[in-house]
Amino acid sequence: MNQKISESVLNTLRIKKQAVNTLEKINPDDFTEVIKALLKCKGKIVVTGIGKSAIIASKIVATLNSTGSPAVYMHAADAIHGDLGIIQENDVVVCISNSGNTPEIKTLVPHLIRDNNTLIAISSNPSSHLVNAAQQRIIYEYAKEACPHNLAPTTSTTLQLIIGDALAIALLECKNFQEKDFAKFHPGGSLGKLYQRVGDLIKVNKCPTIAAHQNIREAIISITENMLGCTVVLEKGNIAGVITDGDIRRMLSSEDKLDLNSIQLKQIMSTNPVTVSEDEMASEALQKIRQNEISQLVVIDKDNNYKGILHIHNLINEGLT
Repeated sequence: MNQKISESVLNTLRIKKQAVNTLEKINPDDFTEVIKALLKCKGKIVVTGIGKSAIIASKIVATLNSTGSPAVYMHAADAIHGDLGIIQENDVVVCISNSGNTPEIKTLVPHLIRDNNTLIAISSNPSSHLVNAAQQRIIYEYAKEACPHNLAPTTSTTLQLIIGDALAIALLECKNFQEKDFAKFHPGGSLGKLYQRVGDLIKVNKCPTIAAHQNIREAIISITENMLGCTVVLEKGNIAGVITDGDIRRMLSSEDKLDLNSIQLKQIMSTNPVTVSEDEMASEALQKIRQNEISQLVVIDKDNNYKGILHIHNLINEGLT
């Protein structure tokens, strides 16, 4: 029994591996023309199919949407019973069908090329009804299904999925779609949190400040009360520097005998604190903290006005480190 199971699994993997290798035979010009058509799309991308190809169509839609190419899923069977209303003028329709000749596809195809719509076929049958009707097409080599009866769609759906992924990634790269763009569509995950704005993260924080004419004792109180490990020194409303609890410790451990009543803030403060804009993303703030090996950043607005302190703990609490 164990040997039979092992042989079955390995045979399926071998069949699929061989089929995947055939994808390199697809005419690259066909891919190029399809991508151009998708980039020119003034409406949305509609992806449809029947049976197991419909399930693949649904997954491709999810990938397109998450990578910056607006797409909707339409089941071919539902389309011929009312869902054709999904398709509007100037949409591009991608129809997936291994044979390209199923009854539903034959019925549907004439209705997919109206109102300036572009029809793209993904099929293994170059002479099929679907392929002949389409303006653009991607033809993959017919492959034996992993099913021993060559019936259950397995290998063919794998090839369709890979083609869909290839199209989505090519579109992503053509559009220069970046991590921060990806995060806009994934606000619930850790990636989305990484691209929160700094201004949103510091709302829970106090805003420690001290005037340039005040003394060290008052600076220590400001640092202690606000619990952010530092205080910002302001002079005439502008940032003159920052004093951290590390600055205080170094001052107190100095071999020089210091009079706390006479020492001036400018003697120990950092006059060029590392700043971050309130509009920058948490990912950029985290990078600055790591590069400078510090625990806090001074947050400013577009006019360089002091807005608060971003502490490493703000990022830790969001699970971003």
